Amino acid sequence: MSAPTAPTEGRAPDAPPQGTKKSRPTRLPKTPLSAIQRRRSLTGWAFIVPAAFIIVLVNFWPMFEALLLSFQTGRGTQLSWADPLLLNYQRLFQDETFRLTLATTFIYLIIQVPIMLVLAMVLANLLNAPWLKYKGFWRTAIFLPCAVGLVSYSLVFRQMFATDGLANDLLINFGILDDPVNWLGQTGTARMVIILGLLWRWTGYNMIFFLAALQNIDRSTLEAARVDGANGFKTFWYVTMPQLKPIILLCAILSTNGTLQMFDESYNLTNGGPGNTTMTVSHYLYNVSFRNSPNFGYAAAISYAILIIVAVLAAIQMKVGDKRD
Repeated sequence: MSAPTAPTEGRAPDAPPQGTKKSRPTRLPKTPLSAIQRRRSLTGWAFIVPAAFIIVLVNFWPMFEALLLSFQTGRGTQLSWADPLLLNYQRLFQDETFRLTLATTFIYLIIQVPIMLVLAMVLANLLNAPWLKYKGFWRTAIFLPCAVGLVSYSLVFRQMFATDGLANDLLINFGILDDPVNWLGQTGTARMVIILGLLWRWTGYNMIFFLAALQNIDRSTLEAARVDGANGFKTFWYVTMPQLKPIILLCAILSTNGTLQMFDESYNLTNGGPGNTTMTVSHYLYNVSFRNSPNFGYAAAISYAILIIVAVLAAIQMKVGDKRD
């Protein structure tokens, strides 16, 4: 028997001799997609395509038709292409009623949305406090107005603030007023009633968003702030608020869009009066479309003006509020 040969110095025992090429592993050809995977893919498309078709048919196609309609003029169904094509959009800048309703809508937006968001935040913090009892009852009671129909609550507020309504009776009985006030017959008070109705109806809706966000905050950050000696306000402002920025931005955008498209309160509470001073843009859009002599082309131009305003404000809010890198 011959003795085993020693490995060559500086080379592993199993290494191939120098000058020889390593054999590359052969790559197997890619197998085609199996029948089961194809079936799953087709099943997914079978669910997606009908839903996408319905969304396009119900949402995007009417938007496209409205865009074409905004370039047409005429009464009723007797429509023709405008000359010039942007005639309806030029009319927006000359329409005093449109400017008045747009200014009124922005008054509701500027006053009501900040107050509502602050109230919703305060209520959410109170309902999230560990020392509060009967939390379920208070949360349900504050959110309950959101379950009331828009028409129903508008009519209730209209009766409450009528000349012989509950508001005047209470204020006279407590000696605050000597004579009843025509709340809905004056511009300032009528706008105030609409803002009160909006606050009553929608504050609880935003409060639910804030409450859900507060319950998802990391408790360790709050405890660390207390250990560092921060009081309640500093803990809320420097620790809680930064973590609530995304939900605050969401609620601000939703509230802004909802206010700009508000119709029910203006129509059912004051019917736009007195003198169209409480009418919103959406209410004016309805009047142009279905009252007096319908002008669908100009109404479509108003709807696209609302769309542009909503999109611009949403973009500004996203730019200002979203500070993520």
